Amino acid sequence: MELALNDVLTILQSTPETLRALLEDLPDRWLTCNEGPNTFSPRDVLGHLIHGEEDDWIPRLKIILERGESVAFEPFDRFAFRKKYKGMTIDALLDRFAARRVRNVEELTQLDPSPEQLQLTGIHPELGRVTLAQLLATWTVHDLVHINQITRVMA
Repeated sequence: MELALNDVLTILQSTPETLRALLEDLPDRWLTCNEGPNTFSPRDVLGHLIHGEEDDWIPRLKIILERGESVAFEPFDRFAFRKKYKGMTIDALLDRFAARRVRNVEELTQLDPSPEQLQLTGIHPELGRVTLAQLLATWTVHDLVHINQITRVMA
């Protein structure tokens, strides 16, 4: 399936309100449940998503557009959020995610990558060569997978 930027933007824009609808006003017992050791709770998922918004998706997009394969992406620490956002309330986390996502969607909208730019490549530290289209598709699916994870863990 060919990547449609409008579809990407629609999903990315909807995630903050989806998360707010799922998590706002819930007691901690719902927000901290998980599937066992080294798994994410709903609160952890939100922290992980914020960390990605701040340190992963847009920086990698810029590397592809500005530097191509001349420099590999920085490795992403999936668990860095645990120290970075420790002690923040769920409302503060939801607000932080929403604000950062708005900025990132605005930036992606302004960049408006052309079909040719979507085929530009960068180097992922684990996967090797990836196109901008693959990065954007992964960002989108990443949201959907984690929304599914939250609902699965809470069920």
